[in-house]
Amino acid sequence: MGPCVTVFGSARFKADHPYYELGREVGARLARRGFAVMTGGGPGIMEAANRGAKEVGGRSIGCNIELPHEQRANPYVDHFVTFRHFYVRKVMLVKYSYAFIALPGGFGTLDEMFEIATLVQTGKVQEFPIVLMGREYWRPLTDFVRNRLLVEGTIDPGDEQRLQVTDSPEEAVDLVAGAAMRRFGLGYGPPPRRRWYLGE
Repeated sequence: MGPCVTVFGSARFKADHPYYELGREVGARLARRGFAVMTGGGPGIMEAANRGAKEVGGRSIGCNIELPHEQRANPYVDHFVTFRHFYVRKVMLVKYSYAFIALPGGFGTLDEMFEIATLVQTGKVQEFPIVLMGREYWRPLTDFVRNRLLVEGTIDPGDEQRLQVTDSPEEAVDLVAGAAMRRFGLGYGPPPRRRWYLGE
């Protein structure tokens, strides 16, 4: 599927919600830059990101979870896998991605985002970007990270900067693409053997 970016977010936002539209634009911009968009494969923000990618001819992947309610496959994925356990699903959402974008969400989104932040902090994955979209939504959380965790010494100086926050889909995708080129050797142009190139 080429280089992937995983997009996290709530399953509960409907298509007429501004966060859904934000997710759709992020998915489209990622796909235009040559990334496959991977999500949990369900409704809400996940559907929006997959939909945005699909609408511009990009690649779209869903890693679904079996739940008694709420989670169903969205119709915008090209490749779809269903998992019984959250921990296996999270491994797959991390394993193939070059970066992570979290839109507003609940416990599941927080769980996924902080597990990745822990993996980056401990060096289990190497300096992958974690971008939070929606400044006002995430402000209480980022304030807590800076004013409580950092102040109390439960994280190191600089750890708070692992979570980059923006309202701009363009800025979010630029952060992702820039890191992919600097840290992982992706670039633009015709792909030589065994190396992926991003598209415009």
